[in-house]
Amino acid sequence: MTARFRLIEDVALADAAFEATGDSPSELCLAAAQAVIDTMVDPQTVRPTWSTTVTLRNRDFSELLFDWLSELVYLKDAEAVAFHEAVPTVTEDCDGAEWNLTATVTGAPCHPEEQELRADVKAVTKHLYEVRRLGDGWFARVVLDI
Repeated sequence: MTARFRLIEDVALADAAFEATGDSPSELCLAAAQAVIDTMVDPQTVRPTWSTTVTLRNRDFSELLFDWLSELVYLKDAEAVAFHEAVPTVTEDCDGAEWNLTATVTGAPCHPEEQELRADVKAVTKHLYEVRRLGDGWFARVVLDI
């Protein structure tokens, strides 16, 4: 299994939804980030002239993924950027007590005349939210408020 996502149609009128999979927690977080970015903008139309590093921690991996995707929405609004790419690395403490995510996020200031902007994602929701192990990999279902 590799990091993948697919958009889910007909969840609700003001929402967008996707399912993501990955062989590892890092790949799941990558696929989910790609889905969020793809919902907001065509990343191929965004030149990576801006970047930031995101560092997050949580005792629960499901909550860490939620925090990660919420951080992307926050950065979009706070920095007024469109994303080109978000590459996370997820590790678990040696005692298994905490999950850690470090990511590099690249993009550019929003320019609708240069970028193919899509939906304005307002928030990641807990509606139908699910994260679980799936065989040898990981699975997530996420609904975005747009």
